[in-house]
Amino acid sequence: QVQLAESGGGLVQAGGSLRLSCATSGETFRIARIGWFRQAPGKERESVAVINWTGGRGVGRSYYSDSVKGRFIISRDNAKNTVDLQMNSLKVEDTGVYYCAASRGGQYGSWGQGTQVTVSS
Repeated sequence: QVQLAESGGGLVQAGGSLRLSCATSGETFRIARIGWFRQAPGKERESVAVINWTGGRGVGRSYYSDSVKGRFIISRDNAKNTVDLQMNSLKVEDTGVYYCAASRGGQYGSWGQGTQVTVSS
C-alpha cells in the first residue's frame, strides 16, 4: 500500500506564498501519478495539479487547473521522496483543505489526511 502525508499548510495573506509537501512511503513503485486536490467549505473537491510519477517520457510531466495555472508549481523532490506544491500569488479563494493522492493508473486510491490553507485578505 501507499501512504501519503501532507504538510506545510497555514495562514497567509493574499499575495503571499506557501509550499506544501506530500511525503510518500510504502509501495511507491506502484504509483503512476500524484495529484493535489483541495476542498473549500460547501464546495466539491477539485483537482489542482497532477504530476506523472512513472511512464517513460511522461515522467515528471505536470498538469494544472485553469484557476491555478501560472501561480502554482508541482514538482517531485527525489532526494526527499516528496511531491511539493509551490503556491504563489495566493488568493482568498485558494482557501481550503489540500490533499495529495496517488493513482496506480486509474482512480486515486490513496489519500493523505489533508492540510489546511487559509488565505486572508
